[in-house]
Amino acid sequence: MSARYSATRTALRTGAIMLLFTLVFTALMAATWRITQPAIEASAQDAQRRLIDEVLPPGSYDNDLLADVVRFGPAPQIGMDEGGRVWRARKGGEPVALVVEGAATDGYAGRIALVVAVNTNGLLSGVRVTQHKETPGLGDYIDPKKDRRKDLPWIGQFAVASWKDVNTADWTVRKDGGTFGYRTGATISARAVVRAAGRSTAFVVERMEALFTAPAGGVLGE
Repeated sequence: MSARYSATRTALRTGAIMLLFTLVFTALMAATWRITQPAIEASAQDAQRRLIDEVLPPGSYDNDLLADVVRFGPAPQIGMDEGGRVWRARKGGEPVALVVEGAATDGYAGRIALVVAVNTNGLLSGVRVTQHKETPGLGDYIDPKKDRRKDLPWIGQFAVASWKDVNTADWTVRKDGGTFGYRTGATISARAVVRAAGRSTAFVVERMEALFTAPAGGVLGE
């Protein structure tokens, strides 16, 4: 047997082994994905429900918010350049509130993602920060989980804000002549959240009817 023939056979055998390994590995990965995907999706839905429950009292609606959702296209005015989602709360089939994704792009450490719940009468039900990189122990009080004032978290002041009672220009902190409080030494984070909440509220109020009548699972305007 020539050395050339032996080398060729070895190369073919090695290639076949590698191909078999790749096929087995791919099959195992696909099986793992099929097994774990339902659990991953269920966990993500649970996280969404918990977040919504923080800004909207569960007893205030009786529909499945995670199913009654509509998407909107790029909305840079509320920091959502790639679009986002609006969950729609109803009770007895009647519109109750909208929970919209928004973001501040001017936080101290960059982008601050949030959700804002707005009742049909323009009264805010709540605001929650969902992602941020603000300075620990200083600007991170915008997240109630990290706010040292557990008895009176800073973010709670939005639950009594009304779009009808607060002029657009007043949706900022008192240091800037606005309506909302802040913590001394960490104004930038609070200012960013307040202004983003105001813009997100305006976005919802101006599109309230269209958002409620859009087909579930669809995209606003399509």
